Amino acid sequence: MDLIQSYAADDESPPQNPNSSPIRTLPSKSAAPKVDDTMLALTVAGEAARAQSKPLDPTQHLVGFNPTYEQLWAPIYGPAHPYAKDGLAQGLRNHKLGFVENASIEPFVFDEQYNTFQKYGYAVDPSENSYIGDLEKMKECDAISVYNIPQHEQKKRKLEKQKEKMEEEGDEQDVDTSEVENPSTDTWLMKNRKSPWAGKKEGLQVELTEEQKKYAEEYAKKKGEERGGDREKPEPLLEKSTFHGKEEKDYQGRSWIAPPKDAKAANDHCYIPKRLVHTWSGHTKGVSAIRFFPKHGHLILSAGMDTKVKIWDVYNSGKCMRTYMGHSKAVRDIWFSNDGSKFFTASYDKYIKYWDTETGQVIQTFTMGKIPYVVRLNPDEDKQNVLLAGMSDKKIVQWDINSGQITQEYDQHLGAVNTITFVDNNRRFVTSSDDKSLRVWEYGIPVVIKYISEPHMHSMPSIAPHPNGNWIAAQSLDNQILIYSTRERFQLNKKKRFAGHIVAGYACQVNFSPDGRFVMSGDGEGRCWFWDWKSCKVFRTLKCHEGVCIGAEWHPLEQSKVATCGWDGLIKYW
Repeated sequence: MDLIQSYAADDESPPQNPNSSPIRTLPSKSAAPKVDDTMLALTVAGEAARAQSKPLDPTQHLVGFNPTYEQLWAPIYGPAHPYAKDGLAQGLRNHKLGFVENASIEPFVFDEQYNTFQKYGYAVDPSENSYIGDLEKMKECDAISVYNIPQHEQKKRKLEKQKEKMEEEGDEQDVDTSEVENPSTDTWLMKNRKSPWAGKKEGLQVELTEEQKKYAEEYAKKKGEERGGDREKPEPLLEKSTFHGKEEKDYQGRSWIAPPKDAKAANDHCYIPKRLVHTWSGHTKGVSAIRFFPKHGHLILSAGMDTKVKIWDVYNSGKCMRTYMGHSKAVRDIWFSNDGSKFFTASYDKYIKYWDTETGQVIQTFTMGKIPYVVRLNPDEDKQNVLLAGMSDKKIVQWDINSGQITQEYDQHLGAVNTITFVDNNRRFVTSSDDKSLRVWEYGIPVVIKYISEPHMHSMPSIAPHPNGNWIAAQSLDNQILIYSTRERFQLNKKKRFAGHIVAGYACQVNFSPDGRFVMSGDGEGRCWFWDWKSCKVFRTLKCHEGVCIGAEWHPLEQSKVATCGWDGLIKYW
């Protein structure tokens, strides 16, 4: 009954009744006769083991089974590697080119044995501490190497060489060996012409040929010119100027640079320009800087990389009025005097020139033998004879225009000076440099009163003062405009930061609108950007130039007129 109950449930486990008896199963029986399969099992196992351990034959192109990892990477046994040309047994091979012996040899020891073998034909075997090569030669030379020749042997050889030389030269005098060996004697000097002492004695001086003398003179002259290039002042270019207008004076006798009578008194409320009004094209290369005529803005001055400076009419004809030519290289910076009757130009030919705006005459020329990067006049009316220039040799040089003399040098920067900006009612000025710092100076005193340099600061190639005089905007080369206070502490205003434009690598000019409501700047992609001073938000961008928009100036009187210049050689009026 228990057996029947256990088969009753198909998938269920048998009942766990303690009184039930265990399951009984019948033993299976086979009708086949008994066979001894020991040898068969051993054969199958051996073949499987061989197949498993047998490496692949590298000469066969087809593998008829799936080899295991061990079979793929098993070493190849046999008399020689199938691809070896030298027939070296696989057991002796530890490199694809044959057998390499592991031996650590110092470079000096290796060179010694190598050179000894090349010279004598024998060398030391480092693995067995024995000699290999020509053993007879080794016994004959007493196993010396090229580096341990005895001292007496060396001296003997030197003397032999000296005697041979003298015999070749046909010198029949007897040679004293002591004189030959002593470097202080004439004999030694005569025979060792390549020594440091050769040519010091009068007897050894050889006359130069005419051709050699001529070459030496030309070389000395050329070297002198190169060395004196920085010290001596370069020759100034002859200045000339061309007037392009109809007449230099009108029927009333007024000059062509006189401001129009109907000009506004002041600019009250500024607006951002929307469209292009006029384009001036006359420079054959890029324009590096533009400046409006002070106070009235009826003329605009431009400095070109084609070495020329041009002045353009803004109000009436819109044509070029005069071209000033006096520099031999690109003009870097320009600056008007307060009344606009005169202006300065700074060029890469290392000259600063003082021009008369009306006649085009050069009043004075200044140079220090270094490239001037920026020129500024003291804005005070009673100091219009004081010129400051930032130089490539890290100095700010101050000239008196009347006397032409240098009156002061401000020398603290560690790189070329890029900007000079007067602040605090012109009692102080701020300079920026390639050394990534700002320095504040008291006018006339060459001592830094404030030094601003932070790890995060970049070079600042352009700085503009705010119209209210309390702030300066600095164009930083990490694509942002930073604002600094002009009060006593000259602190960075962290709340005001103008960004969005790409100026890295370009000295794009930053500027303010005359009412101080807007900040403007060109960028490296030819756009002009306008930001709101209070909110620091981008107000508008204008695509102005092909290439870099390097300069941007707001008209001093017109409410919404802006001039931009770029490296495409154009000046645009918006």
